Amino acid sequence: MLTFIDAALGQVAAQIGLPTDPLKLFLTFVLSYPFCAVLKRLPDSTPVYKQLFCLAVSAFYLLGIFDLRDGLCTLMISSLGTYVLAKFVKSPLMPWLVFLFVMGHLTISHIKRFVDETNPNNVDITGAQMVLVMKLSAFAWNVHDGRRPLAELSPIQQDRALKMLPSMLDFFTYVLFFPSLLVGPSFDYSEFRRWLDLSIFDAEVTAQKIAKPTSWKVNKRRIPRSGRVAGRKALMGVFWIALWVVLSGKFSTEYLLSDAFLGRSFVVRIFYLWILSFVYRLKYYGAWYLSEGACILSGLGYNGIDPLTKKRKWDRVQNIDPYRFETGQNTYTMLETWNMNTNKWLKTYIYLRVTPRGKKPGFRSTLATFLTSALWHGVYPGYYLTFVTGAFMQSCGRYSRRYIRPFFMAADQSVPGPYKRYFDLATYIAMQLTMGYAVQPFVILTFRESMHVWRSVYFYIHIALFVMTALFSSRKVTKIISKALKDRTARSSKLDQLRFEVEQARSKMSQDEIKSATEELPTLQHAPSLGLPDVDVDDTIAMVKQEMEEDLEELRDFRRRATMRLESAKAATAAGTKRPKTGSRKT
Repeated sequence: MLTFIDAALGQVAAQIGLPTDPLKLFLTFVLSYPFCAVLKRLPDSTPVYKQLFCLAVSAFYLLGIFDLRDGLCTLMISSLGTYVLAKFVKSPLMPWLVFLFVMGHLTISHIKRFVDETNPNNVDITGAQMVLVMKLSAFAWNVHDGRRPLAELSPIQQDRALKMLPSMLDFFTYVLFFPSLLVGPSFDYSEFRRWLDLSIFDAEVTAQKIAKPTSWKVNKRRIPRSGRVAGRKALMGVFWIALWVVLSGKFSTEYLLSDAFLGRSFVVRIFYLWILSFVYRLKYYGAWYLSEGACILSGLGYNGIDPLTKKRKWDRVQNIDPYRFETGQNTYTMLETWNMNTNKWLKTYIYLRVTPRGKKPGFRSTLATFLTSALWHGVYPGYYLTFVTGAFMQSCGRYSRRYIRPFFMAADQSVPGPYKRYFDLATYIAMQLTMGYAVQPFVILTFRESMHVWRSVYFYIHIALFVMTALFSSRKVTKIISKALKDRTARSSKLDQLRFEVEQARSKMSQDEIKSATEELPTLQHAPSLGLPDVDVDDTIAMVKQEMEEDLEELRDFRRRATMRLESAKAATAAGTKRPKTGSRKT
């Protein structure tokens, strides 16, 4: 550790009332921006300069700022073990062996942190090791996919598959890439390699050729300008961090665990959990925005050209979408917009890989994914309380979309129904309250205090989840709901057909006949009403058809008679205008 850095940061931390380690972490985020500005300007023709520069900056972070010598050894052990297994184990079980190895190694670090009762605010190697586990397990699956027949791979597996192992220098630059070293985001090796050899920017070169086919020239630097985008991310990151510093002094777990909190009303308590969960998220928003901005500045965030706007996309390593998360109405949206790259890893390399080939993922895949995520985070009981609850939340979310939401949509499910807005509002409030309740153990960590918080609100979310799970797990209940939805769709289809036939007939009727038919149509559209018996739709259609045929026949007779009278009048007129031929008149 560089002592002058440690001393300076210690003084600043004492003045603002924050622990030193979070301030050091913030310093690494800030330093990554000038380092990335240098990185992208190193010669493109000599990638080894970029590789050595990345390794040097990572060593400076781990040794010069945090003094994590043992931590660096930990990262090297996991990385070397993965590389050896991937190279020499040809069995299909190789990816699972790598996963067990790196996850077991991470678990040892978590247990050591738990036993030593390390302050959660202190930064140790487990954060960087968690990011490394995602990279290494994904790397093992990519190598395994490169050995499989192409027909067995999904499109994303084909894109990520590695036909041959990279060099050791490439591999270690990938696992120790400094902009994402400590808090992520994670990405696959193939993406990193395309950034290193600049093939990731092929879409940019193609767009330039299309825009200027005659005067196009090869730029000296193929990496597009990204300073403005990265700067906006940095400013947003600083904003979220500042907001967290301000609000964390007003909303805290200390008050949550105090007797004063129990003296508040039930409604106040559940909404306090909601607000407190928002305060928890702010520091993650800040950290992920800052690290993403550094990756964008280096060029790794480039994701091609948007076909609609024709602008560059910089969302390759996007890790958070605060707006979509805070306005989420279901578990799926909230999981997809929170720690997005970790969720991609869990979905691609756990959820889908656990599912047997040819079968659809079920509750077991969901539970295995949540348990893996809990173990990946650590061994504190709070993680498991949150993630097991999350598994039930996701299952209940599926039940809601499958059995409740269709009743608020049009019968054919194509457009929202008139009451869909109320359903959206109810699901938004329910999801936000549920999330505020479920994440408390994730921050509190201990079992006893977590249960104390849940007990203070009478376990109301767990009761709702268990009731909903039991209800929709009953085949009798789901059969009744499915039948009701089917009958609703059938009635709508018959009424739509009836309306179509009426409209067809109306287009051929006189204005008086249209008025007469329209007067009786609302009775058919809104039946049954006010307790009246249901209308027999088939008989009604037959009756309308018969009446329409009789009316049309009368209309045809009227037109025939009118035509005959018109022709007779024309003939008489023509006969009256004819004059006989005569000689000259004499006066």
